[in-house]
Amino acid sequence: MQQIRRVAILGAGAMGASYASMFFDAAGFSTALIARGDRHERLRREGLVVNGKPYAIPVIHPDEDTAPADLIIVALKHHDLPDAVPDLRNLVGEQTTIISVMNGLDSEETIGSVYGMDKVLYAISVGIDAVRIGNQITFSKSGTLFFGEATNARISQRVQRVQDALDRAGIHAETPADMIRMLWWKFMINVGTNQASAVMRAPYGVLRSSPEARAVMEALMREVLSLAEAAGVDLGSQDIDNWYTFLNTLSAQGKTSTLQDIEAGRKTEVELFGGKVVELGRAYGIPTPVNETVMRIIQVLERVPE
Repeated sequence: MQQIRRVAILGAGAMGASYASMFFDAAGFSTALIARGDRHERLRREGLVVNGKPYAIPVIHPDEDTAPADLIIVALKHHDLPDAVPDLRNLVGEQTTIISVMNGLDSEETIGSVYGMDKVLYAISVGIDAVRIGNQITFSKSGTLFFGEATNARISQRVQRVQDALDRAGIHAETPADMIRMLWWKFMINVGTNQASAVMRAPYGVLRSSPEARAVMEALMREVLSLAEAAGVDLGSQDIDNWYTFLNTLSAQGKTSTLQDIEAGRKTEVELFGGKVVELGRAYGIPTPVNETVMRIIQVLERVPE
């Protein structure tokens, strides 16, 4: 397979913009954003400012007749994905690989149902502390991108090809043996950290330093552990402990995406976090009272203006 050179990013939020800037700055890549409607016009007109540096990254309209991308990174909010998946149709070719850095457990299957799972690799991003205000994005830590096939006892050729591209872009990446376990681990992190931060208006520093804040975060996470056991996923209390290794590296003033959404008056992904926990709890017959309560609080906060 040929080396990855043409990269397209769907979703120019905090994470998508951060990755786009890293590929744009690296030699040997042609980098573009994918957008339509008002977002397309705004990105073309205003561009992005990442860590104080202006970026005029080309913007592709989904209806354009364009060459396929070698790598597509999907970095949307989950409620935007169903309508946006068709926007990739002109960019998916024979050699295209798609990775989703979206939250949740289902985005890969949603994309794969349209373009085939042979085009999709599983991925999660952990430890990036990107924050977006308008078209201004800042991050001090790019974190680690864990990606690969569902199982990786043997590293596939397409995983090696993507790893080479990430290395050239300066994006730290690893391929764990069991990516499904890693998806659940990130799901557990998001359920605890995003929701706890939103209801307490707590940046990462508070989640590290306050025993009471940690107790709320971990109570949310432990309900995920019960669900993982029922689902046959190898997740345990040590995985909560492992999260602190990453949390301790993040900026004390950094904020989760859910807290950023609440403060900006945007729709959150609470249905993907607490909502999914409650849904799975009902399916497995496992009570999830902490997530149900916190989810309802966030839904109220979404509807109450500052």
